[in-house]
Amino acid sequence: MKTLGFIGSGMIGSALARLAVAAGLDVVLSNSRGPETLADLVGELGEHARAATSDEAARAGELVVAATPVYAHARLPAEALAGKTVIDTANYYAQRDGRIAELDAGEVTSSVLVQRHLTDSYVVKAFNNISCGHLSTRVARPSGASDRSALPIAGDDAAAKEQVARLLDVLGYDAVDIGTLADSWRMGHGSPVHVHPYLSTQPSGLSQEETQRWFFENPGVPVPADRVKELTERAVRGF
Repeated sequence: MKTLGFIGSGMIGSALARLAVAAGLDVVLSNSRGPETLADLVGELGEHARAATSDEAARAGELVVAATPVYAHARLPAEALAGKTVIDTANYYAQRDGRIAELDAGEVTSSVLVQRHLTDSYVVKAFNNISCGHLSTRVARPSGASDRSALPIAGDDAAAKEQVARLLDVLGYDAVDIGTLADSWRMGHGSPVHVHPYLSTQPSGLSQEETQRWFFENPGVPVPADRVKELTERAVRGF
C-alpha cells in the first residue's frame, strides 16, 4: 500500500495522516469544506500529502479512512468507494449526531449503518477507541518494541481486516480482531477499552482546567494485545 485516502481531516484524520506520512505513505486529504481549507495541514505534512475532494480522495486511496461523524455517514461517496476497504473511525454521540433509534436500542452498531450505505465496500472499524493525542507518535512504536500498544478492529470481511491490520502495523500498532461489525460496540465510547487504558494514572485534586491539560499532555501507557482482548471481552452491552 502506497496511498491512504482521507474523508474527513479533523483531529483523528489529521493524527492518522501524520502517522502515515511518518511511515512513508502518501496521503490524499479531504473534508466537507473544500481542498483549499487544508492548505496548512498539507503544508505541515509536506510532499507526501495533497488535498482533494472527497470523491478524489476516495478514488486515490488504496485504503480509505472515513473520519467523519456518525450523522454524516450517508454523505460518504459510495460510488467512489466501491470495492475499497473503508476504515470507520466514528463513535456515536447522540448529543452531536442526533438520536438514531436503532443505535439507542442497541439493534445495530454505527459501523453497520456505514456498511449499509457503502454496500459495495468493505467496512472495518478501527481507531475509534483512542484519543487523537495518544494515536500520535507518543504511543505508536515500531514492530517488536516491548512497549508497543494494540488497537481493536472489527469487520465482516477477513481480507479487509487483514489489510487494516497491516496498516496498523505500519503505523506503529498491533491489531486485535474482536469480530464482526455487529461486535464493534465492544470498542465504542464508554467501553472498557475506550481511551482510558492508554492514559497514565490521573493525579488527584486537579481542577477541571488542569484535568483537561493533563489529558492532552498525558504521555500515555502501552496497552498490549492481550490486555485489549481482555477489555473488549469484558464489555457489557448498554454501557
